[in-house]
Order: sequence, then C-alpha cells, then structure tokens
Amino acid sequence: MDAPRILIVEDEVKIARFLELELKYEGYHVTLAHDGRSGLEKSLQGPFDLIILDVMLPNLNGMEVCRRIRQTLETPIIMLTAKDDTMDKVMGLDLGADDYVTKPFAIEELLARIRVALKRKKNLAHSSKPLSINGLKLDLEQHLVTYQDETVDLTKREFDLLRYLMENQHIVLTRDKILEAVWGYDYLGDTNVVDVYIRYLRSKIDEKYNQKFIHTIRGVGYLFKDE
Repeated sequence: MDAPRILIVEDEVKIARFLELELKYEGYHVTLAHDGRSGLEKSLQGPFDLIILDVMLPNLNGMEVCRRIRQTLETPIIMLTAKDDTMDKVMGLDLGADDYVTKPFAIEELLARIRVALKRKKNLAHSSKPLSINGLKLDLEQHLVTYQDETVDLTKREFDLLRYLMENQHIVLTRDKILEAVWGYDYLGDTNVVDVYIRYLRSKIDEKYNQKFIHTIRGVGYLFKDE
C-alpha cells in the first residue's frame, strides 16, 4: 500500500522543514508550500490524503484557502494557528477544517491527530451506502442531502453531523460522543458547539420542512428519529 501523501502549507520555513522531516520519518510522502496561493494550487493539483494548513499565510490566508479547497475537495484539513482563540477555531471548522492545532504543539500530538484524520477518511470511504429516512436522503458519494428530492444546502460540518445522527437513529447520543465522532478530536472548548450545529441542522431541515427528526433528550444529548 502506498504511504499517505500530505501537503504542508506553512510560511515559516523552519517549522515547515521540521514537519517535513518528522512526517517523512513516519513514512509519509510530503509536499511543501510556503504561501496560501501556491498551497491552494498544489492542493487542487493533488491528490493528497491530508493537508496541514497554517492560518497566517502570505498572499492568501489559511481560512480562505480552506474555504476554496472545500468548494471542490473533501481532503482532510488540519489547521495550524498561533492563536488559541475559540472563535478562530469555530470559524476554521465551520469553513470545513477537520481539526485545529495551536502553536506551539508537541509533534506527538500532531501525529496522533493525523492518524485520526486518515483513519476517519478511510472509514468514510468504506461506508458509502446512501442513508434514507422518511424522505430525508444523504448520499455520501455525491456529498448531497435532499428532502423530498429538494436539495438541502449544508456545510461540511453540518453534513458530517447529520450523517452521524442518521447512522445512529433511535440511539441517544451524548454531546461528548458527537464531538468525538464528528469533530474527530478532543475538543478543547465548550461542548456547546454541538448545540450550535444542532440548531443549524434544525433550521435547515426540521423547521424548514416541518418534520421533526432531531429530538433533545434533556440532560443527556440528542436522538434522531422520524415522527
């Protein structure tokens, strides 16, 4: 089996070189880019199995690079930032990043997050059967959600959350379980982020189509079922 290919987009040359050496030592194929525009071009030329993307980049910042990548690709993205700001993290995740690491970081932590992201990507590839519940359909291969054949416009994070809920219908899911499964790492902020995204889904599906799918189990978490 070919080793996973990783693109590192980092303008600090010493950090980029350090990451390149560490990842090559772990057996990964590594490509470097030192600014946002070249990083975007290389990511689209690919293919890559994972992208490590710094936020503060010349020519095109990491947030914009992430947004543009997500218009065409589902490649896992781990963002790096010098800011330990919850809103910064939420913004990056909402744009489609899969994980977030704050500088300075231990290389062991980054390597662990890379393994989690790659494993999650592999699991998604092996479970592509469409999900359908009472008119609501989720197609993993096309990355498409419809209700009664009408397209439901979701962000990547909303799509992943809906998928997890639909795969576990009739099972009560705690916020911690949802965080672990959908965000793919130990979230450092408040589990309130789950409630925020549940509200997003409800506004786009339950409330819009007057069909209650997502149920709150007070003091526990959420339950997905059709009524």
